[in-house]
Amino acid sequence: MLKKIIMKGPLLSRSGYGEQARFALRSLRSRPDLFDIYVINIPWGHTGQVSDDNEETTFIQDALIRTQVAINQQTQFDISLQVTVPNEFEKMAAYNIGYTAGIETTAVSGQWIEKANNTVDKVLVVSNHSKKVFEQTTYDVQDQNGNAVKNWGLNVPVEAVNYPVRYFEPEELTMEFRTSKNFLAVSQWGPRKNLDNTIKWFVENFREDEEAGLVLKTNTAADSIRDREFTVDRLNNLLGTLGDRKCTVYLVHGEIPPGALAWLYTHPSMKALINIGHGEGYGLPLFEAAYHGLPLITTTWSGQMDFICKPNKNGKRVPKVIKVDYDLQEVQPAAVWPGVIEKHAKWAYAREASYKRALNEALDKEVHHRKEAKILQDYIVENFTEAKLYQQFCDAIFESDPLALPEESIDYFF
Repeated sequence: MLKKIIMKGPLLSRSGYGEQARFALRSLRSRPDLFDIYVINIPWGHTGQVSDDNEETTFIQDALIRTQVAINQQTQFDISLQVTVPNEFEKMAAYNIGYTAGIETTAVSGQWIEKANNTVDKVLVVSNHSKKVFEQTTYDVQDQNGNAVKNWGLNVPVEAVNYPVRYFEPEELTMEFRTSKNFLAVSQWGPRKNLDNTIKWFVENFREDEEAGLVLKTNTAADSIRDREFTVDRLNNLLGTLGDRKCTVYLVHGEIPPGALAWLYTHPSMKALINIGHGEGYGLPLFEAAYHGLPLITTTWSGQMDFICKPNKNGKRVPKVIKVDYDLQEVQPAAVWPGVIEKHAKWAYAREASYKRALNEALDKEVHHRKEAKILQDYIVENFTEAKLYQQFCDAIFESDPLALPEESIDYFF
């Protein structure tokens, strides 16, 4: 029996959460025998909207209209799927599922736990790191009567579902590299991504190397002209503090199609993708670069651990990256966000010397790391298919739903 499922999320946003919402939608659409889909689109910060005119965006626009009609008719929905941060979870249907990227630190906010416990029947996350943090975070609190409650935490189930591989035909960008040893970083320029040190330490390491280049695909808050001007000034100000250099830093700003990212991942001059951010819910650019066969320079912590490791013959999961050592320390005061990133939470701080060693190793042992990247690519391509991940996502929703038991399997007693 078809279940009416209402999905709320930033379906048209150019953001990580936007891609998460569209993955969820694709999963649901893969099972038209299970789900009658309704959607509510929400904004996501200052991010822009997708401009593609394709079958998926047409479906979303049509579904938005159909949903408004259903709401006006006071339609009762069987399931809600809410793609957002837990602060915004709500009771919308008979059975409610919150789908969040989770958290990049070592602790979930108490507000997230309270909201999840009170509004949803299940939490879905994008990585086992997020799942583990949700399950293990506890607080000592007081109940409404003032009684002490030890180890209070999440009391609804949480399940992790990763993203699948999605290939796009490479589309050449209108830019030329005058350097032959290039590294790529794809991140929004915020405190969590650690771009300042990514740039600063790169320049210090390759100061005298005129063939070294750092390609930054970044923005500060949006993809607007104003944001580009701000980001350019920000980059120039940072580089101005670093003194003379022979290496080159390139900036790619604004919306580019997935094929252009594929072109960057597979460019013959590209040696590795860099991510020394403090933590990832999943790390989509890392994942995309990995399944395109580009070596990765990153820490072995947080969401990317789901896909940067390949089991060996003994079943042990071994990272296939150029590892950067790190320390787990409390988040910077400037990054504290009450209700989201709490001051007692910790995340990873990449070690400068280890990062610089990894940059050099990517060049000195390029043949080896290309082979390791190919091994990881083959593993991901085989195990992270759309068919597998769509099915896993639908199973996580449908099999957990107490309303989902097929009518023909119900035992009747008289």
